[in-house]
Amino acid sequence: MGSLILLFIPLYVIMIWQFFNPKESILWGRRWMYKEEPNVTEKAITHAKVTSVIGIVFLTIVLIILFFI
Repeated sequence: MGSLILLFIPLYVIMIWQFFNPKESILWGRRWMYKEEPNVTEKAITHAKVTSVIGIVFLTIVLIILFFI
């Protein structure tokens, strides 16, 4: 169980970072494709935030289920 928690910690960190810095997380690893700073829409930012919240909730539910099994 302890190793599973250690596996989930980086996933939680990435999703929390994506929630608080959605523009940076969207452009991470893709900036080289653009000559100028790309424009990230509000819809894309909202999608990144919602996706990170859903991921955090899903990981928490999986962790709770695996803890009680």
